[in-house]
Amino acid sequence: MTELIPVPHRMERAEGFFELGDGFGIEAGPGTEDTALWLRATLGPATGLALPPKKGSEYDVLHLSVRPGLDAEAYRLVIAPHGVHIQGGSPAGVFWGAQTLRQLLGPDAFRRAPLPGRTWRLPLTEIRDSPRFRWRGLMLDVARHFMPKDGVLRYLDLMAAHKLNVFHFHLTDDQGWRIEIDKYPRLTEIGSWRARTKFGHRASPLWEEKPHGGFYTQDDIREIVAYAAERHITVVPEIDVPGHSQAAIAAYPELGNTDVIDTSALMVWDTWGINPNVLAPTDNTLRFYEGVFEEVLELFPSEFIHVGGDECLKDQWKQSPTAQARIKELGLVDEDGLQSWFIGHFDRWLSARGRRLIGWDEILEGGLAPGAAVSSWRGYAGGIAAARAGHDVVMCPEQQVYLDHRQDAGADEPVPIGYVRTLEDVYRFEPVPPELTPEQARHVLGTQANVWTEVMEDQARVDYQTFPRLAAFAEVAWSVGLPAPAQRDFAAFERRMAVHYRRLDALGVAYRPPAGPLPWQQRPGVLGRPIEGAPPNR
Repeated sequence: MTELIPVPHRMERAEGFFELGDGFGIEAGPGTEDTALWLRATLGPATGLALPPKKGSEYDVLHLSVRPGLDAEAYRLVIAPHGVHIQGGSPAGVFWGAQTLRQLLGPDAFRRAPLPGRTWRLPLTEIRDSPRFRWRGLMLDVARHFMPKDGVLRYLDLMAAHKLNVFHFHLTDDQGWRIEIDKYPRLTEIGSWRARTKFGHRASPLWEEKPHGGFYTQDDIREIVAYAAERHITVVPEIDVPGHSQAAIAAYPELGNTDVIDTSALMVWDTWGINPNVLAPTDNTLRFYEGVFEEVLELFPSEFIHVGGDECLKDQWKQSPTAQARIKELGLVDEDGLQSWFIGHFDRWLSARGRRLIGWDEILEGGLAPGAAVSSWRGYAGGIAAARAGHDVVMCPEQQVYLDHRQDAGADEPVPIGYVRTLEDVYRFEPVPPELTPEQARHVLGTQANVWTEVMEDQARVDYQTFPRLAAFAEVAWSVGLPAPAQRDFAAFERRMAVHYRRLDALGVAYRPPAGPLPWQQRPGVLGRPIEGAPPNR
């Protein structure tokens, strides 16, 4: 079972196998104890083996150790006739090596209980591996459709199985506020529930006429962050400002542009699209969100805090005497400058607390503080501009790695959104634009696949849109030495996927089958928004 995803940098296969017997145990060196616990919690139930602690034995044992000479996330896995060794440059490297070991045991190692009569063996192999990028991310939107905590924990496990290490947690939007803030209880009392939900694209005539919502308590968030950390995944929270904020305004109407509209009449938004109701550029709004971010920083130890910054319509600011007075007071040119001032305030506020701001590429408009980073979503152009200006970048272009976009042009594709992005298309995605010089390319921290859930009403729909394409994305993000996109061996990747589908089956992932959606995965009659032709590669 050497059909590994993502493909390792170097692998040497020898003849023969190492068989795991009842006496097989784990010797965990300093710093590897968490990986040993993870192996017992996953491989123990799947294999029926106890995997007891062992010391001082060279035989029938898995040795885990940190070897400082390796890069932090690099690992070396040796399966010899007498035992197994995983060395990592840090505890994270050891953990990624353990993920490879699990794949080598075969798809049944991903089950939760052993199958009768199953024997366990590993191919005699030596693997040396390390990641291409330090940021290998998945963004999950839980604001449009809420995913209960157990589903989030499940996605962290799925990320770990694919060696992804950044979970971008999209917690707030017009359609729902999903994180408990003690200082402002109405954010969840009011802002976490909407009365009904548009079913399909916003042009669809269909509605789900029942309330939808939910939120994570602060203890839920602590659990999610701790669970992720055990899997060497960093959770980057997103709190959207100044647009995508109607849920917050519905809870606290004074946050909106009260001199333009009656914000007290606003409810949590029940449809999709770009919302005109944005935050007012007032000192009261700044203080309010400082209070929000104070609690967010206590919950999330991540270096980066995402502030959104995208799709902020300026119509209300143009009509607002308050906004116009602030533009004049600050000596700004226009409303774009006002948004830049708004984002710049929180960049300085976060920097003063030892954190770094990251936002969608619109935050480049009007200038950006030196320490801020950019999520380049409107194609490559924002990322290129940011890297050339010396800003760090995460490449997540909509046309390439938005996994809510449809996977096929067929009529059975459920609620078809955007361009066709097949498994092969994602496999041929290249995060580093050729226009960048080597010095500029060093600002590309990595890449991220984004899962926006407007038309994903439950976990099965999220699974369908995310998989199997996340497996291809993971290889792009992890594997060193992948050829240029046109030269990548997709046929060989498909052969490895034939085994990987069995792993996903064992994990209960409701992925899109290669032959197309199953009957229960279809959504006949639900309007989408397909875009024809090839996406612009810019």
